Amino acid sequence: MSAPDLRGNPTGTAVAAARDHAERALWRMMSFYDTPLADLDAAAQADPQWAMPPLMKAGFLLSLTEPALVDEAAAQLAAAQALERSCTPRERAHLQAVAQVLEGRWTAACRTWDTLLLDHPRDALALQWAHLWDFYRGDAPALRQRPARVLPEWDEADPLYAHVLALHAFGLEECNLYPQAEETGRRALQIESRVPWAVHAVAHVMEMQGRCEEGAVWLRQHQSVWTEGNGFAGHLWWHKALFRLEVLDFAGVLRLIDAHLSGESLQITLQRVDAAAILWRLHLLGQDVQAAARALADGWPLDDANAGYYAFNDVHAMAVLLAAGEVARAESWLARCAERAMAADDARRVNHAMAREVGLPLMRGLLALTRGDADGAADLIHPVRGLAQRFGGSHAQRDLIDQTLLAAAARGSRRALGRALLNERLLAKAATPLTRHWAERVGGREAARA
Repeated sequence: MSAPDLRGNPTGTAVAAARDHAERALWRMMSFYDTPLADLDAAAQADPQWAMPPLMKAGFLLSLTEPALVDEAAAQLAAAQALERSCTPRERAHLQAVAQVLEGRWTAACRTWDTLLLDHPRDALALQWAHLWDFYRGDAPALRQRPARVLPEWDEADPLYAHVLALHAFGLEECNLYPQAEETGRRALQIESRVPWAVHAVAHVMEMQGRCEEGAVWLRQHQSVWTEGNGFAGHLWWHKALFRLEVLDFAGVLRLIDAHLSGESLQITLQRVDAAAILWRLHLLGQDVQAAARALADGWPLDDANAGYYAFNDVHAMAVLLAAGEVARAESWLARCAERAMAADDARRVNHAMAREVGLPLMRGLLALTRGDADGAADLIHPVRGLAQRFGGSHAQRDLIDQTLLAAAARGSRRALGRALLNERLLAKAATPLTRHWAERVGGREAARA
């Protein structure tokens, strides 16, 4: 007879060892300590008739936004679907949601998880997966509201409670509720020190408030938590590089790139995106990063299978090609991404709208700036700035758009646009050397005195 998991959620297995291995895999998904694949293999071995181990493997592989892993994810999902007869209604809802993700229907998948969570508010897997695809879709209200809807149902003694708090902290930050976000993130770490997502949420708060020196100290204080055996390390090194960039410590940024954001450190596209983002920012600031960008581009699978899979990743690939001086490759990449975005058989994919509304105009704007048409770049990018949340990422990641617009304003005639962006920036965060750098170049008198 089947038994519930640690949170009372019904499962389709009576094998305690299978549930234990799946619980360990779930902790790995939420904490990023190693991948969950070995634990899921052990769960499947303990109970070959349980659908959840292959289903969890399928969802994990899809969560990496890696086109090369889609076929394996589909095979794992098919294996889980073959075992559907033994599933509980909750597990069937997970099957439906992961199938929707595979089809590119990310919004529908999040709705399915939302419905599941009404009956099972302590389903951590639904929380974790919905949170990731909210992030990929740029749905900031859902990042905040979903954890808030379930947190009162959780017990602080639950080993995953601090991780759920961390999800809420990040959602609060993305909704610009910075004091609440910081308080929630710090509380999560008081309960459990090994919660990199909470470290990450507080780092985002400090980034958004211009607390760059404090942010660097914060990451250093918690470095032992997120650097050893943690899949989130590369992204937090990126945050550390952002803090150094904010004070125009180019040498420090380059040291971090060499040590943690290049070469063998970059195994998947999510890691390459971080490297591309920091290299593009350096490129805009006049730093020579061509060799590093070319090495990154050469190690990035940019074939037809990868073009147009996820607009957020596509924009960053475009940026690194341009920073590498590979304009012809960039033009080809843009054409292939546009072809995929307009394909009729992709019409159900969330990415179809992301690319048309945000991704492709941004890519064309980056290309225009590289070709020397700064005003054309501004005219392409500025209209989609207000829509940019729709193609995912965080405020800190999408700041690449404002940095590019400031460069376009400095190089062309759209100085009024540049000053407006700086005015907005100065009301949102403390003035930093990076802000002053752009103020000097676009002629913002008040910004320059800040």
